[in-house]
Amino acid sequence: MSRALRAALLASVLIGSAVLTGCADNSATTTASSKDLSDVEIPTTVDPDTELTIGSPEIEVALKLSGQIDKLPFKVTWANLSGGPQCSEAFRANSLDVCAAAEIPSIHAHWTGLDTKLVAAAFRTDPIKNPIYELGIAPGADIDSLADLRGKKIAYSPGQAQGALVLRILAKAGLTKDDVRLVELPSTGDVYPTALGGGQVDAAPLGGVNIKRYPAKYGKDGGKTIPHGLRDDPSHLWVPTASVSDPQKAAAIREFVKYWARAEVWIDTHPKEWIEGYYVKDQGLSREDGEYLVRTGGHPAIPGDWTRAVADQQKTIDLLAKETGKESFDAGILFDRRYEKVGAGAIAGTAADTGAGTGGGS
Repeated sequence: MSRALRAALLASVLIGSAVLTGCADNSATTTASSKDLSDVEIPTTVDPDTELTIGSPEIEVALKLSGQIDKLPFKVTWANLSGGPQCSEAFRANSLDVCAAAEIPSIHAHWTGLDTKLVAAAFRTDPIKNPIYELGIAPGADIDSLADLRGKKIAYSPGQAQGALVLRILAKAGLTKDDVRLVELPSTGDVYPTALGGGQVDAAPLGGVNIKRYPAKYGKDGGKTIPHGLRDDPSHLWVPTASVSDPQKAAAIREFVKYWARAEVWIDTHPKEWIEGYYVKDQGLSREDGEYLVRTGGHPAIPGDWTRAVADQQKTIDLLAKETGKESFDAGILFDRRYEKVGAGAIAGTAADTGAGTGGGS
């Protein structure tokens, strides 16, 4: 089955699920139970007939380019989706086992009653120098520093990394959401650059090639980006707790975490092949854009100790709870620490193996 057809079929499931989930979420007041699996042993071998549905398009391409995709010791259906909103809906529809996402979707899922776990964690070795996002500033907004955000309109996407980053930026500036006007907008495609250019918002977190394209398009009118100076680099493999509660799926997920870690290292050490095979051929970007993304993307760090990652996730949970009126909870319940050393163990001795760990921070 082609990727396009698989995506279309999965999309049809997600649409129905989204309608039902939307209705359920309007009245939901409970949080996920976050089942404790720490004492449940994962089988040492994988049944080759075990099948996972995985939403991690970048890793799928990396495994193809590196020649590793046919070596996976289980069956895979690849779903052309990633990120919080898409993956959480697929989890609810029982249509997805693994997803690539930042740290915020798992927090938001807990608050909406969706029980999930994080089974892999990656960061950037120099996140301040190589941020994922910069703060886009609209022409004429009169914003030169974070302190100038008071009273301004800021694009906000609750439940996503960009939304949490906005709240963290405000906290760094000594502001709260009551000191600004948050404008809820989806952080997809060129929505944020267009909103900035059209004056719909004064500031918005921009990522990827939009950091490069936005000032190129609107710079003559005063559009620009400014650094936020915060770590914004956590990325994870995210799964529904039901999947890691299934012994054979848990074992297959463990094996996938190994391939995921090796793929991250392969991407980092094969920039020319990655630019051509992913950014140009798969994503349809120009070679110049691909080179920019590789140059600014930094290098991966995959820790074998999640202590700092959990602690910094806790800081994010506490901030979001304070600013959104949600109830705080123990960040540790989001991490399935049976997988803690799997990724780092698979790449031991490479530059991405950080030993004691990294992550989060201010």
